[in-house]
Amino acid sequence: MRSGGAWRATVATAALGSLLAIATLTACDGARDGARDGTGAEAGKAAPGRSAAADPTRIPGVGDRWQRRIPADSRQVLAVYGDAKDSPDATAVLYTKHGTTWERVRSWPAHNGKRGWTTDHHEGDNRSPVGVFTLSDAGGVRKNPGAGLPYTRSAALAAPRWWAKSYWHDFDYVIAIDYNRVKGTPPNDPTRPEGYDKGGSIWLHMDHGSGTSACVSLSESAMEHLLRTLDPDRHPVVVMGDRADLKASH
Repeated sequence: MRSGGAWRATVATAALGSLLAIATLTACDGARDGARDGTGAEAGKAAPGRSAAADPTRIPGVGDRWQRRIPADSRQVLAVYGDAKDSPDATAVLYTKHGTTWERVRSWPAHNGKRGWTTDHHEGDNRSPVGVFTLSDAGGVRKNPGAGLPYTRSAALAAPRWWAKSYWHDFDYVIAIDYNRVKGTPPNDPTRPEGYDKGGSIWLHMDHGSGTSACVSLSESAMEHLLRTLDPDRHPVVVMGDRADLKASH
């Protein structure tokens, strides 16, 4: 983990210089009540035991195509199960690995891109990218709630006040999804290694009740739990997509 005043100063300078450009790219919106996770269990509650048919060495509802992309050293997975290809509604489920067994910890209602999901994301398509992505950096307008991931607090992360008021707290807490970004930088670092057209600045962030531009949004309590729970030593990743794509074998 990074630490020290020098690093924070560098982060603050970079964040202040890049926010407005990034904010217009990440008009991520998003809270929904009552959902079920990919295994059919009630959202928001600790999971009971798995059914006898489930393979405890695999993330439920995730086929071979994406299962094999989960890094071997990852011991924390946030699975985001989209309701349908063109739906903005989803459920996020946190799993932790003990030995060779994945155990379901918590689940929450969530939102994704307002137009659904895609395996070929581009800037402005209003769809969230399907895939497996590492989670390396976090931040927000609010003070660090006890995050395990490196956390950048900065007013520069605030949503622009010319957005609708319901969006103003979207970025109070954020976790950067490592899609077309440089790991080890603040969430709003503008660098896009694969180019602008492939989109970027895709985050987990606070939910406000509807679909997003491409991000995944969750409740305040869910974000606080994830910030306090995700541990860089456990190499956390997000596995995200609509249920049909996630089940794909090829």
